[in-house]
Amino acid sequence: MTIAFLLTTLVVVATPGAGVLFTLSAGLTGGRRAALIAALGGTLATVPHLLAAMTGIAALLHSSALLFDLVKYLGAGYLLWLAVSTLRQRGAFTVDGAGPARSTRQIIVSVLLMNLLNPKLTIFFVAFLPQFVDPHAPGALSRMLALGTVFTVTTLVVFVGYGLGAVAVRRRVLDRPRVADWLRRGFAASFLALGLLLTRAQP
Repeated sequence: MTIAFLLTTLVVVATPGAGVLFTLSAGLTGGRRAALIAALGGTLATVPHLLAAMTGIAALLHSSALLFDLVKYLGAGYLLWLAVSTLRQRGAFTVDGAGPARSTRQIIVSVLLMNLLNPKLTIFFVAFLPQFVDPHAPGALSRMLALGTVFTVTTLVVFVGYGLGAVAVRRRVLDRPRVADWLRRGFAASFLALGLLLTRAQP
């Protein structure tokens, strides 16, 4: 493992994307529990991508334009659905106990679907990890698994940080309905923008 790998991983994970936005939204609307569950769900979604890269499935997706486009547009469609659902929430964000809380299953399924249908994660594991693994060296598969595990753990730590940060300021946001309303619109616009950017991704 190198400093370059750790720094690049941190930059990739910390850069706000769909998973970060979802975790922030969960922390603001549902509090600590929802934020931690969303962070866990977003992290779990990296595991299938890592396994796919190790077994060669990701390479197939990367080389097949049809499969890549299918996953890409499914992911973009789901982000669009999240944008519309966010906008349809009437009024300001609700505090704990002031509205129906999403179940653990609902939160995890939502964030898992979002990240599983994100081909950019697959591209990351196909194009990024192999640069730090010599495929001809003994134990190459084990090294790839180790590096992927570091990426997954880093994802969890960063997502938890974002989620708890949202929890820390949620009362200030929720006490200002106008601010909360504009924040929800911002989340919806961000999901929409990410969905549009996803449609431009190339294998």
